[in-house]
Amino acid sequence: MSRDAIEIETAPHPRAAIIVLHGLGADGSDFVPIAQELDLAAVGPVRFVFPHAPVRPVTINGGYQMPAWYDILGTDLVRREDESGLRESHTTVQSLIAREQARGIPASRIVLAGFSQGCAVALMAGLRHPERLAGLVGLSGYLPLAEKTAAERHVANAELPIFLAHGRHDPVVPHARGTATRDALAALGYRVEWQDYDMEHSVCMEEIADLNRWLLRMLA
Repeated sequence: MSRDAIEIETAPHPRAAIIVLHGLGADGSDFVPIAQELDLAAVGPVRFVFPHAPVRPVTINGGYQMPAWYDILGTDLVRREDESGLRESHTTVQSLIAREQARGIPASRIVLAGFSQGCAVALMAGLRHPERLAGLVGLSGYLPLAEKTAAERHVANAELPIFLAHGRHDPVVPHARGTATRDALAALGYRVEWQDYDMEHSVCMEEIADLNRWLLRMLA
């Protein structure tokens, strides 16, 4: 990452952390307002961490350089994946989790979340993490390297709870990719809470309220 992550603590001495990965072309500030809509007072102080993806050329956008967790090679997000970029971002997420642990927050109190491209990285990294996390949140995204997930996932997170949400009219990551991700994870035995909404590639207040309720349960 080229810049330090944005951090917000709801009160001193956080007892839990939520790491939020933004989407393509955005940066860590993108989800700060949405996180500020959450009310997690019942679980105690929480640290939100909003990292910035590195700036890199994005093939689907004519090679234009922008913040991206990995390259998008084309519209077919299944058959043409930037595996090296995905794995590089996986390593970045591991470092972010390790930093929270070094500051006193155990893996079991860390939620990994992401939107769109950030969702893909969050799912990839969370399922492979060698210590049990509190949960995964995937918004308007998909499961990358899906055919390798069963072999590469870690037993420590075999029963990891997952919150997935998607817009029914999403023109960027089609709704069908979201349901396919839901079904693939459920087939592997994960506890998936699925929600979809009357929106496009975005976030809505109903979604934030559903996520708030889920986070309260996971971090209780």
